[in-house]
Amino acid sequence: MDLEHPLQELVHLIGRSVPVLYSFNAYLFVATPHKPQRPSYLTEQVPYNSTLVPHAAFQPPEALPHRYPDMADTFASYKYRNTCNISSLDLHSPFAPLCSNRESMLTAMASGGRIGYDAPYMPRGCDMRWFSTEEICEILSRFEKVIILGDSMMRHVVGSINVLIRKDLGYGAVTDWNFSPEERQDCFCNYQFNVKACSIQGIFKTSDVAKNDPESLACPADTIDVIIEQMIRFPIPTDELDRLRALLPSQKPTRPYAFIYGHGLWNDLDLQATLDWLDNILDTSIQAAPWLSPSSPSHPKSKSKGSRAAAVAAAKRERNNSNKHASGFWPRLFLTPNAAGKEKPDEWVVSQGNKALMIFEESVGVEVKRRGLEHLGTWNMTIQSNKFDGVHVDLKGNLVKAMMVMNWLNMIEVEKF
Repeated sequence: MDLEHPLQELVHLIGRSVPVLYSFNAYLFVATPHKPQRPSYLTEQVPYNSTLVPHAAFQPPEALPHRYPDMADTFASYKYRNTCNISSLDLHSPFAPLCSNRESMLTAMASGGRIGYDAPYMPRGCDMRWFSTEEICEILSRFEKVIILGDSMMRHVVGSINVLIRKDLGYGAVTDWNFSPEERQDCFCNYQFNVKACSIQGIFKTSDVAKNDPESLACPADTIDVIIEQMIRFPIPTDELDRLRALLPSQKPTRPYAFIYGHGLWNDLDLQATLDWLDNILDTSIQAAPWLSPSSPSHPKSKSKGSRAAAVAAAKRERNNSNKHASGFWPRLFLTPNAAGKEKPDEWVVSQGNKALMIFEESVGVEVKRRGLEHLGTWNMTIQSNKFDGVHVDLKGNLVKAMMVMNWLNMIEVEKF
């Protein structure tokens, strides 16, 4: 039988007499920018009569249209798929049930593991989605802007998102439109995330792709906006805070903003330094964009003398209020650093080794929750993942991390904005 589409092959293999459905693409770009919506499988009760396999460690994924991409190689049509030799099924093994809300999703993604070194990653207890590129485009289109702030690990998240929306495993994360022959050789496939050779060639914002290589974007260029501001030190330099302010409109936009933070290694896993770094960013954000938390007293209502100092003090009080997230629409996620690998230099084994990283991840999770943020730990996902230098995971590990972020974005209730 000649099967032209992987989903046809899937249906044929599982022996079900069900039609081949493409409804995981059916809702793409239906919602206008003024009314972002999540897909119906997240907002409505989905009927599912599970067929349990006795004594199986993991149950097969739900036979529902939105799970079809999870069971197929979504990289099949990507550039350099065969040369880089990476299938999406090498990165994630789907199972049932799918996590039903953000809290359970974040817990499952942070708590999962691999059955062997560099094996597919599996969340614990409930599963995450592995989205098609079309679905990723739709998810990103629900947001006016997705702002990522942090270090090189966060830059690699942006790079991996670009791999997914450019459908390019070979050069999707880097500025290949201006590469020299040497760069095309040194920054290919897995080596796109080699921080020693290819860090300055990384893509920092999707608008650069739209400007320099628009044909490579699978998403309509005017529907998505993902950007990273590298902010690694505390105190944060003034020019970096100014760039953050420039990204934030003073008036409420038509679609929500989402914020993703990552920090730790540059301050040697000093918890207080990381929290001070985060607090400075949160204060700056709410002063520049008061609509993020409209009931917050942290933005000055007048130009009276001393109002800026009062705003800072009020922001600090508000930041410690556990109900702050409920007072506005301010989706924020904090990612903690990767596990350490065997290539980690000996001088950092104590202060940045796996014991220190695990304690830091747990402590940050507690502290950011007090500030109204959600937390995604990456230690479990990266402990059995390949790393260049004992710190940075390769293309496969970063694609899993980016897909985790996409699962978080997918479950944000944008219709409430």
